[in-house]
Amino acid sequence: MSESNAPNALHQRFRGFYPVVIDVETAGFNAQTDALLEIAATTLKMDDDGWLHRDETLHFHVEPFEGALLHPEALAFTGIDPHNPLRGAVSEYEALHAIFKMVRKGTKDSLCNRAIIVAHNATFDHNFLMAAAERVGLKRNPFHPFATFDTAALSGLVLGQTVLAKACIAAGMDFDSTQAHSALYDTEQTATLFCELVNRWKRLGGWPLPVSDAPTNEEETPDSAAP
Repeated sequence: MSESNAPNALHQRFRGFYPVVIDVETAGFNAQTDALLEIAATTLKMDDDGWLHRDETLHFHVEPFEGALLHPEALAFTGIDPHNPLRGAVSEYEALHAIFKMVRKGTKDSLCNRAIIVAHNATFDHNFLMAAAERVGLKRNPFHPFATFDTAALSGLVLGQTVLAKACIAAGMDFDSTQAHSALYDTEQTATLFCELVNRWKRLGGWPLPVSDAPTNEEETPDSAAP
């Protein structure tokens, strides 16, 4: 069987989407005006038996863009001092360029068509990433412009919890609250949680679908077939 038709290939599991877990730490809630201060991205891989695992992770402290707003209450919540020279912060362009390069390679290597953001309360992270990419003029954005996989919603369905820490604990994972609100820690925890949710569905017999239940191109609507 060719890799493109293998039932346990990553691109077969999510209809050609390449899931990438993203977490951002910011200086506010407005993606257009408030600073992006930290970002991490974790790619995922499928083993030969169809189990989902974490793969590569990139993490950056980010310099506030010129004119960015820094809300004191947001900085107090995250504990980030954007002016601390020891942060080793890079520009938005440098951070996103490196992440997009990793994601484009992973998308191609896994025979997927397009990357999709996985995040906890994903609209927030998606909005900040997209705003930063537009701000720095990165045209080859590998991520879907609006679709996401939201682990808060999935955890509410599967685990009855929507807060990341509580969802992780309900899933049988450790969660260190002292490391929370670090983009690196939250991204890797969210990635592990997403893998557990996907793998739990498989263990329960929900995947792979019986051949007779698998969707066909003829059954897709124009909207569902869009990349």
